[in-house]
Amino acid sequence: MMKRVYISVILLLFLSTLKGQSGYDLVLRAKALCETGEPGRAIELLSAATGSASDSRLLLLLGEAYMLEGDYPGAIDAFTRANKITMHSGDYGLARVYSLKGIAATSLYHLGQSMESSFRKSEKEILTDRAFGRIEQSAEWRLFWKKEWYSPAGRKISELEYYVKAGNAGEAEEIATLLGNEYPGSQDAIYAYALVNKLKGKTSEVVRLLTGLNESEPGNAIYLRALAEAKSEASNPAGASESYTRLIEMEIPDAGLFLLRADCFIRTGEYVKALSDIRRYLDYYPGNLKALRMAGKAESASGNNLKALEYFSENLRLHPGDPDCYTDRGDSYFLSKSWQWAINDYSMSLDLDPGDSEVWLSKGISLLNSGKTEDACHDFRRAFALGNKRATEYISRYCIK
Repeated sequence: MMKRVYISVILLLFLSTLKGQSGYDLVLRAKALCETGEPGRAIELLSAATGSASDSRLLLLLGEAYMLEGDYPGAIDAFTRANKITMHSGDYGLARVYSLKGIAATSLYHLGQSMESSFRKSEKEILTDRAFGRIEQSAEWRLFWKKEWYSPAGRKISELEYYVKAGNAGEAEEIATLLGNEYPGSQDAIYAYALVNKLKGKTSEVVRLLTGLNESEPGNAIYLRALAEAKSEASNPAGASESYTRLIEMEIPDAGLFLLRADCFIRTGEYVKALSDIRRYLDYYPGNLKALRMAGKAESASGNNLKALEYFSENLRLHPGDPDCYTDRGDSYFLSKSWQWAINDYSMSLDLDPGDSEVWLSKGISLLNSGKTEDACHDFRRAFALGNKRATEYISRYCIK
């Protein structure tokens, strides 16, 4: 009983802060709760924020949370309320719920409404959505897909994206050429050429093509995200961070954008900005392995090795089976010349992953600085055997008599 009261008090304190939160922050927070297996908490959070809701995004997430909890009436109510605020915004959710209930006709009615609106999903997203598994063998489902819901160019783009993901440059280039011939100068054709050039590693050309697309359609999140990725790959982290900032300002519901921007800030030496973004992400996803690692590396790069050690130690506590967590902390000890502590962590990392030549080399250097030359030479030879050419310098200097 006391535990239940304690949880309720914590929840009330948490909900009392909602008044000052933006809709975007609530969207990211609720989405994180759903993704981390806490849809019940998401429902409590969103229910408190949607009593007199004017933001359909919150109601859409509330519907998703109810679906995850198996509360279909709650989901239907939330999606219906979203539709009343923003027409057709909840239709895709309603289609999913009614499919899960096995009511094909109602499901496909709402799916059709969604397909004819600005909220429609890609064909791939719909066909791989498990929520439609219960009705996909029905006659209604087969009849629904007899209609041409997507343009020929749109279908070609979807096919091209599949080949790009599979790394099939030949098929991808063939489709891009067809689009270029059939729709010369169109956005679809330009985007197709950008994807093919990305696959070929021609990042400067990708940036050029996508910059033009973003100038003609600045509100297109797909083009803008692709441009951000291309700038990052083209060693232009400052330009990439600007693009990620625009995506965040558009309130794209993806907290991962903060980590992507943080990586850009780290590369430009803007560690305070990077850490601010990483901490915001950790507020949504506490204990996230990647974010804690990034925070540690950002602190280390900024010269705050003690704070870096805190992040790395926390990551290790939460993820003791990950060899990289030991390596990260070992590297931090290495920088502070705490050789024995570094050796201990490198040893644990190698117990979990004995094939990492860099860790063997770092452990060898640590042993060398501890006066254990014979043990160091053993590690240098292991590093060399695994293909680490830098180990030859240490072997020739310290291990050949």
